[in-house]
Amino acid sequence: MGLFVTIIVLALLFDFINGFHDAANAIASIVTTKVLTPLQAVIWAAFFNFVAFFIAKYIIGDFGIADTVSKSVVKQFITLPVIFSGLVAAIIWNLFTWWRGIPSSSSHTLIGGFAGAAIAANHGGLEAIQGTVIGKIAAFIVLAPFIGMIVAAILTIVLMWIARNSNPHRANAWFNKLQLVSSAMFSIGHGLNDSQKVMGIIAAAYFALHIHHPEIGMGIDSVNDLPSWVAISCFTMISLGTMSGGWRIVKTMGSRITKITPFEGVVAETAGALTLYLTEILRIPVSTTHTITGSIIGVGAVQRLSSVRWGITQRLLLAWILTIPVSALIAGGVYFIVALFI
Repeated sequence: MGLFVTIIVLALLFDFINGFHDAANAIASIVTTKVLTPLQAVIWAAFFNFVAFFIAKYIIGDFGIADTVSKSVVKQFITLPVIFSGLVAAIIWNLFTWWRGIPSSSSHTLIGGFAGAAIAANHGGLEAIQGTVIGKIAAFIVLAPFIGMIVAAILTIVLMWIARNSNPHRANAWFNKLQLVSSAMFSIGHGLNDSQKVMGIIAAAYFALHIHHPEIGMGIDSVNDLPSWVAISCFTMISLGTMSGGWRIVKTMGSRITKITPFEGVVAETAGALTLYLTEILRIPVSTTHTITGSIIGVGAVQRLSSVRWGITQRLLLAWILTIPVSALIAGGVYFIVALFI
């Protein structure tokens, strides 16, 4: 029971870290373009992170992404030591990439850690993971930023045509205001997507109780049976994490990939939000980081290919590719250590 409580605490800690790690995704452009101060921006984003809870519960009606995450490992390998090891690995990688200012994926860190610990528990056998589920998630490492890039490119072309005869100063003023809307939209998508991943891990811990410790009597076999405090806690923690900042990654997202103007900020955030809403419908956990980065590249490339700093983009891509295998390896190492004591 002690390990179960520890997992809950670590999961909510990861959710908090996810908030400040990914805060830059929603606020980089409005901070860079000075539409809001950094403090105003994080409060704005955090508020809409929490609004996402009410949208998921009362409008969408379920937590589909949480369900997908909880089923990424074969049931017999969903144990408390596996979940604990995966969470520790995810926290280590998330903190390392935050420290280095690398906008990596909290989503793939968590899933890679969970899968890697399960594989270690199966002595290296891949039968411990749900190949189809992991395959879909891995495919969206490429698809999410690509979709974001295409949507951003289309929006850029359409909006440039609509505003072709507008006074530049007046148009810039309008896009300054619209950034508040686009940032709110993206923050809702961030809350919908990332909070549910932690819900999925907590659900897996409850599954482990149901499968391996039925005598405790607290286990469940469906995400729909999660206690209501779980969803509220997950959405609250990511909101609090967002309020704590994440300025290292703001710099990378807001200026190093391409110089962001209010127009580009509106397009990138709107394209990123639409992509996240699509994946919510598909019940596929994706990276908000990958999504917004693809959108930023899309809007920058339409206006001028040379405006995108491709060297930075290549390094980001390498970090994305490494996230799942590195997290899995770290989780495997943690699991072997944990197994010595449990």
